[in-house]
Parts: sequence; structure tokens; C-alpha cells
Amino acid sequence: MSEPTVRFSADGPAVAPLGMGASSWGNPVWGMGTYDQDLSELTIAEALDASIAAGVALIDTAAGYGNGESERIIGRLLAADPVRQKRVIIASKFMPMPWKLDVRVVLRRSLEGSLDRLGLDSVELYQIHGPISLRSHKVLAAALASAVKDGLAQAVGVCNFSVKEMTQMQRALGEHGVSLASNQIEFSLLRRRPETSGLIETCHELGIVPLAYSPMGQGRLTGKYSAESPPQGRRRFGAHPMEHVEAVLELVRRVGETNERTPSQVALRWLVQKGAVPIPGAKNQEQASLNAGALGWELSATDMAALDAVALEGRRTIHGRIFQHG
Repeated sequence: MSEPTVRFSADGPAVAPLGMGASSWGNPVWGMGTYDQDLSELTIAEALDASIAAGVALIDTAAGYGNGESERIIGRLLAADPVRQKRVIIASKFMPMPWKLDVRVVLRRSLEGSLDRLGLDSVELYQIHGPISLRSHKVLAAALASAVKDGLAQAVGVCNFSVKEMTQMQRALGEHGVSLASNQIEFSLLRRRPETSGLIETCHELGIVPLAYSPMGQGRLTGKYSAESPPQGRRRFGAHPMEHVEAVLELVRRVGETNERTPSQVALRWLVQKGAVPIPGAKNQEQASLNAGALGWELSATDMAALDAVALEGRRTIHGRIFQHG
């Protein structure tokens, strides 16, 4: 079966409804170094090539991932292979910390830094990382629109914005003749809030692409963890302990067995059929290939309804109240 594609700009490339998140690449908090000694630039290159071969072209990174090291790794991998350069679509982000008051100047400087690390003249998508700026949406929109008009970004988006914040940003960008391309939110079977709040529906109505980060609940939906063997490190601070996840995971396993798919492929496919574009991480070729297995098949209406019935709303954490409005 052929999958519907998405575009972030009218003239931009059509991409599959699945991407790859690069937050762990070069990041000692979530990935490289003592946290995961099996993750290296070589395994990342293998993951990237496996994704490209499977038709997954969108790579999502940020200036803040590993203090820019994620972008540097991507830049080196792209420079080493013209096929990667030609086929990969890059999305990056700017963190609008409250003390960054001169947004136009600071955003431009941050974007130029990202482009330098990536070795690119422009990125396909440039995003505001979270709704934490003290400046108005109009000020942020003017800075984003300037990046588009100067050719440094082909499209612009936001992350973690609520329905109200998203629509306000869309209107503010519209005053500059620029569209809001995307809203990246945490969305999974363990955090269904973006759907129940109406955010996903609003995205579809307005032509905004919903990008879903942490689509497997920081690994909780892969099947490799249990209440007896929970995630370690930073992943232990997820919004749901494993004992609360077991009912969801049990159904995901059963649906996977029926469809001859892995639990992670079921979790990703549920999001694709909700009209979102999940961006799971991948640390090696095997993980990237498994992620790509979420494409090319469908969950039945019965399976979707059953998964909907056990999906968790998502707990509101202090971090979520500050940073995750979507």
C-alpha cells in the first residue's frame, strides 16, 4: 500500500509520515557516552542509511541536543555521502529561553549556528522549541518569517504549543505571508492528550503537520521494559511508571502478534493512522529498520478502537505545565 505524504512548504519535498528523532545523537544525557556505550557515530550512520533506504527522510534535531553535537554529527554524515545530502530532510529548533529578549537577533544567530554545524545553506523546517518566550507570538513570528524570506529555512513550525498558542502563531505568521507548517508535541499511546484536547483535529483543519515526539513513551512501548525491569537513567522519569503501562503494552503485544508486527511498530502505526508523523529515535540499523516497519500496512478499525480504549491520557507534570502546552 502507498502511504500519504506530507509537505512542510508548498514547494517542499513530499516525505513519508515517519521521521527519525536525533535527540540522543551526541547527547550524553539521553544517548552517547556513559549512558549508552553502544551508541557511536558509526551506529548512527548505519541508522541513517537504513532509514534512507526505507524511504524515511525526515531527521529532527535541535541546537540544544548535546549542545549542538547532534547537528555536528549529522553535518559530518551528510558531508561524507552525497546520497545522504540529496535525500535527507532536516528539521531543527531554536530554544526561546525567557532571557533571550532580542528574539530576532538571537533566533537568527542560532539558526546560522545550526546551519554551520549541519553544513547546509538552509533547513527544510525550523521550529520554536517550546512556548516559554517572554516575547509575544507576533515578535516570534516576525523572526521566523525573516528566516523564511532570507532563505535560511524553507518552512517554520512550533513545538509543545497548545491549540490556542498554535492558532495565534498561525495568525501572526500569516501577517508576513508565511504559513505555520507544524506543531511538534509528545503524542503516544501513553499520552493521548493532543488528540483528546482537539489539537490533532485542529492541526488537520488548518493544514498544520502534527509531529509526534516520544512516540514509544521513551522506550516503554518497545516491549523491552517491564515493571520488574524498568527504564534506567533519565527515562525512569517518564510520566508513567511501568506498572501503569502494562495494560497498554499487553494489548500492543497482542495486536502485534495478530499483525505479525513488533510492539513498537504497532505503537507507531497507531500514530500514523491518527494523522500524525511520529519521529522515533534510532541508535542503530536494527532500530531504524524496525521503525520503518510501521509503514506499508494498516491496523484494522477494531484494533484502533481497542488501542484507543486502553491509551492513557497522560499525566500533567511540573515540566509539562511549564513547557508542554500541547
